[in-house]
Amino acid sequence: MMLPMTRADAASSSAASAASAASAAAAGPGKRLVDYRRWDTGEALSASSRRGTVVTNGRLRLAAAGADGVGSRTLDGRRYDEGTWQSGWHEPGFALTSLIPSWSAATPRDSLVEVEVRGRTADGRTSSWDLMARWAAGDQHVRRTTVAGQDDDLARVDTDTWTVTAAGGVTAYQLRVRLLRREGQQASPRLDTVGAMASRLPAGTPDPTRPGDVRGRVLDVPRYSQMIHQGHFPQWGGGGEAWCSPTATSMVLSYYDALPGARASSWVPDGHRDPWVDVAARATYDHGYDGTGNWAFNTAWAASRLGGGGEAFVTRLTGARQAERFVAAGIPLVASVTFGPGELDGAPIGSTAGHLLVIVGFDAAGDVVVNDPAASDASGVRRTYDRAQLERAWLTRSGGLVYVLRDAAHPLPPRGSSTAW
Repeated sequence: MMLPMTRADAASSSAASAASAASAAAAGPGKRLVDYRRWDTGEALSASSRRGTVVTNGRLRLAAAGADGVGSRTLDGRRYDEGTWQSGWHEPGFALTSLIPSWSAATPRDSLVEVEVRGRTADGRTSSWDLMARWAAGDQHVRRTTVAGQDDDLARVDTDTWTVTAAGGVTAYQLRVRLLRREGQQASPRLDTVGAMASRLPAGTPDPTRPGDVRGRVLDVPRYSQMIHQGHFPQWGGGGEAWCSPTATSMVLSYYDALPGARASSWVPDGHRDPWVDVAARATYDHGYDGTGNWAFNTAWAASRLGGGGEAFVTRLTGARQAERFVAAGIPLVASVTFGPGELDGAPIGSTAGHLLVIVGFDAAGDVVVNDPAASDASGVRRTYDRAQLERAWLTRSGGLVYVLRDAAHPLPPRGSSTAW
């Protein structure tokens, strides 16, 4: 059995391929370059360029209708007030070939946010602004979507991934967020955090890591199967093979006691087990991609559930040794894996071109304990995978991509020399 490859997984694969030759020369064999930068305080948001927006209580909001800088825009035949926020140029310290944004926002009633990116090369060429997401937490008014393509200059958009096509990569980027509110509406969208993970990945298969001090530590993450949802809601992907990402995200939210309640799932028919997974699939569905596997949409929804002091973002890790730091801090990780027949012993599926599972711990030998949602039911979700096999499946194609979800009670682990979080 093979799970379908998400466009996001394809994007990461193409980004890794595009980077490989130049990366090997620039960074040396096996060097993985990752930089995650966030703007998440009132000071940081205020210090950036703004038009028609204000920062109050550490969050960015639209100014009142008619205030200086508030614009007007038509979207899907409806008029919206619009304001913008724009970061300065951020230089990660290397020529990036791939970028994935993350954000945390609230979009009450008929409001939304748009996230855009542009880049600059070492010789000063600047790309156009590319739209990475048109996003709202709900779907009553706005079709949550990405816009693939936009390959007019230095980069293209591959669902949730900004893939640089310029030879040599780009050395700096800017983010821009547009806040839109239905004209005449008082409630404003609010931006709490926006950030991006820039990376440049080497070619080839990484060497396996040796176990560190975190052995025998397994987090008590609840176990859910995506397969029990087969046939659910075709308009949001149809469950089963298509719902690995929202199922994995739901497991981690459940660990933090942050799942949506019964009211949020009241529209799910009686008899659907684990109805919160149906809620997660609807809340992460990307109408442009036509699926629930958009990495940034999963973390944006999770961020809305984690409350004050929590956060959720997409990044890449160098391997299981870095994953051990998160497990030691009590933070499970949603990881993107790809493997062929015979490459991951004990997996509930024989191969996959793109699948999400949860790293929940390590056994006494240092092998990786996971919650794999591809099991046919919850009893088979907990698995232990050979450390070297899991690292190859995780690092070779997706480049070590993870969703980091944490609540206020679980601070991020010390970074050391890493810039991945």
